[in-house]
Amino acid sequence: MTVMAPAPIDQQEDEEMLVPQSDLTDNHQPMEVVAQPEAANTVENQPVEDPPSSRFTWRIENFSRLNAKKHYSEVFVVGGYKWRILLFPKGNNVDHLSMYLDVADSASLPYGWSRYAQFSLAVVNQIHNKYSIRKDTQHQFNARESDWGFTSFMPLGELYDPCRGYLVNDTLIVEAEVVVRRIVDYWTYDSKKETGYVGLKNQGATCYMNSLLQTLYHIPYFRKAVYHMPTTENDMPSGSIPLALQSLFYKLQYSDSSVATKELTKSFGWDTHDSFMQHDVQELNRVLCEKLEDKMKGTVVEGTIQQLFEGHHMNYIECINVDYKSTRKESFYDLQLDVKGCHDVYASFDKYVEVERLEGDNKYHAEQYGLQDAKKGVLFIDFPPVLQLQLKRFEYDFMRDTMVKINDRYEFPLQLDLDRDGGKYLSPDADRRVRNLYTLHSVLVHSGGVHGGHYYAFIRPTLSDQWYKFDDERVTKEDMKRALEEQYGGEEELPQTNPGFNNTPFKFTKYSNAYMLVYIRESDKDKIICNVDEKDIAEHLRERLKKEQEEKEHKKKEKAEAHLYTIIKVARDDDLAGQIGKDIYFDLVDHDKVRSFRIQKQITFNVFKEEIAKEFGIPVQFQRFWLWAKRQNHTYRPNRPLTPLEETQSVGTLREVSNKVHNAELRLFLEVELGLDLRPIAPPDKTKEDILLFFKHYNPEKEELRFVGRLFVKSTGKPIEILSKLNKMAGYAPDEEINLYEEIKFEPSVMCEPIDKKITFRASQLEDGDIVCFQKSLPVESTEQFRYPDVPSFLEYVHNRQIVHFRSLEKPKEDDFCLEMSRLYTYDDVVERVAQKLGLNDPSKIRLTSHNCYSQQPKPQPIKYRGVDHLSDMLVHYNQTSDILYYEVLDIPLPELQGLKTLKVAFHHATKDEVVIHTIRLPKQSTVGDVINDLKTKVKLSHPDAELRLLEVFYHKIYKIFPPSEKIENINDQYWTLRAEEIPEEEKNLGPNDRLIHVYHFTKETAQNQMQILNFGEPFFLVIHEGETLAEIKVRIQKKLQVPDEDFAKWKFAFLSLGRPEYLQDSDIVSSRFQRRDVYGAWEQYLGLEHSDNAPKRAYAANQNRHTFEKPVKIYN
Repeated sequence: MTVMAPAPIDQQEDEEMLVPQSDLTDNHQPMEVVAQPEAANTVENQPVEDPPSSRFTWRIENFSRLNAKKHYSEVFVVGGYKWRILLFPKGNNVDHLSMYLDVADSASLPYGWSRYAQFSLAVVNQIHNKYSIRKDTQHQFNARESDWGFTSFMPLGELYDPCRGYLVNDTLIVEAEVVVRRIVDYWTYDSKKETGYVGLKNQGATCYMNSLLQTLYHIPYFRKAVYHMPTTENDMPSGSIPLALQSLFYKLQYSDSSVATKELTKSFGWDTHDSFMQHDVQELNRVLCEKLEDKMKGTVVEGTIQQLFEGHHMNYIECINVDYKSTRKESFYDLQLDVKGCHDVYASFDKYVEVERLEGDNKYHAEQYGLQDAKKGVLFIDFPPVLQLQLKRFEYDFMRDTMVKINDRYEFPLQLDLDRDGGKYLSPDADRRVRNLYTLHSVLVHSGGVHGGHYYAFIRPTLSDQWYKFDDERVTKEDMKRALEEQYGGEEELPQTNPGFNNTPFKFTKYSNAYMLVYIRESDKDKIICNVDEKDIAEHLRERLKKEQEEKEHKKKEKAEAHLYTIIKVARDDDLAGQIGKDIYFDLVDHDKVRSFRIQKQITFNVFKEEIAKEFGIPVQFQRFWLWAKRQNHTYRPNRPLTPLEETQSVGTLREVSNKVHNAELRLFLEVELGLDLRPIAPPDKTKEDILLFFKHYNPEKEELRFVGRLFVKSTGKPIEILSKLNKMAGYAPDEEINLYEEIKFEPSVMCEPIDKKITFRASQLEDGDIVCFQKSLPVESTEQFRYPDVPSFLEYVHNRQIVHFRSLEKPKEDDFCLEMSRLYTYDDVVERVAQKLGLNDPSKIRLTSHNCYSQQPKPQPIKYRGVDHLSDMLVHYNQTSDILYYEVLDIPLPELQGLKTLKVAFHHATKDEVVIHTIRLPKQSTVGDVINDLKTKVKLSHPDAELRLLEVFYHKIYKIFPPSEKIENINDQYWTLRAEEIPEEEKNLGPNDRLIHVYHFTKETAQNQMQILNFGEPFFLVIHEGETLAEIKVRIQKKLQVPDEDFAKWKFAFLSLGRPEYLQDSDIVSSRFQRRDVYGAWEQYLGLEHSDNAPKRAYAANQNRHTFEKPVKIYN
């Protein structure tokens, strides 16, 4: 997949970008990172050799003490090549761990070396391996890009958090899996020639969309229906989904090279940022089909989506002891099948129709019969001709409060028989005459982890034995094993390639696996795999696309012949008058907006002059052309006229004379003198004494600058001699007093200086092409009535003015208001203008946040009070300048807020079952004791003398009781919850043999044949007395938690140490289990309450971060 990858200093994890490592991250240009797919099989079903691969594990001790910016692993060998891992322990200019795979011996390799590898890098979670963070990519390594990987691998906050399990005993474990593949010349591969099909260009992170579009395109009946949707020649593809899809499908069918999807995404109403968001294929599929279904209404193809994809199932509840049954018919366009706990598609269908018994506490309330034992389930009434199966590879992990990907092995057959076992999936109403035998048409694959990755599709368009892999722009022939078995997922054992190095063979999880399957019913396949040809395509569409193709060919031809032509750009007085004061203020003209001519290089300039005579109506003898020159101060001015000898030369020769840089353009200024009748006359003779000057007039009242003409002056003459001519140009009286200034340069700053009217032009160092600005002389007293009373102040203003779009941080997509400002404004100037606009008296309550040009979102960190000098510093992001700032209005001044630490504390009331989140703001040097005192003023205590304590709770365990003297500056409430509670009286009066133990709720779950303990609910402390039995403790726990007898009877009690439960009997002495006081991490030894988690999830989240939610797919049009 192609990812436009700018330097990602503010990237969130879910926006992971791949970039080569560089110390100078702010010099990264946006570039294309092309992940190269595997070699094509040019012979059908050619066996593919397994490429060399290996895993390397790197243990880094004393990790937090590493002081070097970069840290390299030892060298390891894969595929005969030397590799190593490069790590930036404190981030490569970002607040994330940065990690790359590096070619260890790149400096000593021969010129032109290149090697291609697929690899994954991982940081191992040493407490729960399933929470390890792994990211994979592929790259062609060469001398210019000898390392590749992830600048924002994982947030440093997570990495260094001891509770997270990535850094244990200050040791970090990093793994690399590397597969070295044969290099194919990626650029010369021709998909159409090799396979007969073309791919789709990737627009940023749109590979998920490309794989779906290819699948839909290769259902010919669907393609035919899209072609038959009514569109007109007046429609624009970017504003019409049907036309954009018709255009895309037509190009896929008839184009020889890969096709762009920009028009289609524009028709969805997406901006560039939407294209860079990686979404969910299933969500896009549903939204797109709904849109098309809607657009097909009232047309000849109405109902096509339903005919192809819609099936029906019946939800039923049937009472066991009375004659009562409730049914509900529902339609579906795709089915979501469980992967977890199912070994194949049939097992998922079995689970789908599994009967659930409603009994005990869960009885069904049947009309007129009251609560009844019942069975509940789903059966299918009919299946659609095209069956779309979404495999639930992603699911929510309640322990981590995040999505995880399930990479378990999951098999799917080439032929799927849904009538198996006597039609056990079918409802009594199903039509048994329909044979539900399906054949596999396409397999959509997701490679990578939950925070991104790559999508591609294996499709067999005609249902023959030949499969094709559609991977963005590249289409390759593949064998059946690649398309089916290799996409089952699960684990794979790799052969050892380095004897004596990691000797035991190891299994590694395959992160590429099927995610969506499309089956076509055998009895419908002739209808669905139908013939689609030109006659199915509307005439206006064929014409439009033919025209597009011709334009493309014309541009291609122009490009191919560019070396035979010179582009000549001719600027005239009219261009200067039309542009100065409107489009431009500095210099004389924007050459991109003047008349240009494409002339064959061998044509002489005199012949070109004849073309000018025809074009502009100026006879050849009255034309004089000047060459432009770029000066050392970066201005661009007419420099000298062409000589008669030069005019006899070819335009190609002239272009080389005029332009030392390899630029295909020849830029000229056409000087035409007009007589009294305003007809062209011959230009005056020019000697070395004659200087051509250009004049701009400035009006301070109107704040207007305009071009008024040009004059030849003698170098020995003085400005005072031409004042009456200048007054005439400006429309003033001949004796009007005027001031003259020379416009010298404008980059990086403006230089505009007064001209002494009494000394010669030569003495003022004026030469051909110089610009003189003039204005009326103002009396001193009237200068104050104008914002910019003179030319220098006006040019300074124009050079630095900036329209800034301000957005509220709460609505970061919408402009709130715009203000015209100067880039030289100080921090105070900016916040003052914003406060003024908002009607706020105190500008220090405004907090600003800069814009990230790459993610099109606010940067995560706001601008500190007076943290930047000028507006220009607020708007710059790497080498790009933005015109957006985000603002928020604070309740206290920002300098004061910055001196404070803000903590979110969840207060648990002693007697009421309620939790209230309080925001505590205190000076950074405050202590936990200060937090508690502040909290006491905000909460209702059970009695006036109640004492409070502050706890650190993480994943339903208590990790720490904060000592009152601890400073709050380093407390982090971003990852864990800070809980405040009253200290129970019994804990204050502990006897010598009493123990304070941790009590946690837990439930068990089996995953991959391993039993896992999942904690949930609110953990708490309990005092236990020596000799106290479990039965006695249970009474106190039940009273504390107020659990009804009926529920409490089902609870089990266990002593857990390091995650292993030892179940207790009522007669067991509990204190005997909690003897060791020195166990590392008291939270790892606790009394566990095992029961089901029925409590409703609380709506509060103390640690919700900004910008952490994946956007839902939206098609706006």
